[in-house]
Amino acid sequence: MANVVVPLADGFEEIEAMSIIDILRRAGINVVIAGLHDGYISSTRGVKVIPDTTIDKINPDDFDMIVLPGGQPGTDNLNADERVKNLIKHFYNKGKLTGAICAAPYVLSEAGVLEGKKATSYPTYKDKLKNVNYLEDMVVEDSNVLTSRGPGTAACFALKIVEKLVGKEKADEIKKATLFDKCC
Repeated sequence: MANVVVPLADGFEEIEAMSIIDILRRAGINVVIAGLHDGYISSTRGVKVIPDTTIDKINPDDFDMIVLPGGQPGTDNLNADERVKNLIKHFYNKGKLTGAICAAPYVLSEAGVLEGKKATSYPTYKDKLKNVNYLEDMVVEDSNVLTSRGPGTAACFALKIVEKLVGKEKADEIKKATLFDKCC
């Protein structure tokens, strides 16, 4: 079974985080929500989520991928946390999948993993991504890095992750069962 860690910071984008977590779990992927601190994490719009653990308690070697949801100030909170950047670098350097959506590709850029790669982000973050080949596709894959644009692309992003970790057949099965085959 594939294992994915989703770090959550206060101010995360609800649609992105919950869509990713839900779709990956539907695919049988073990998703661990790791808060940046103990207790609940509050989203951009005040939705409170109790993470499975904290970022300090995870072992990155136990996971196949790290996925960062966007949102503000969640992205800035992720970016300000050196533990998050160290995790990103660890995953990337080990050749593991590294993903981010919306504003969060900015955190990947600041961690140095987007240099020279194809990537996308929420449109207002385009200029914050350093030395990337910026694309406006819903989901962009370049080697072991996946990026996506925002709340409206979260399901497509999650389905691409399922495809990478479990296979296209499983992604297509979930797409059909959730009626996302009508939109992505």
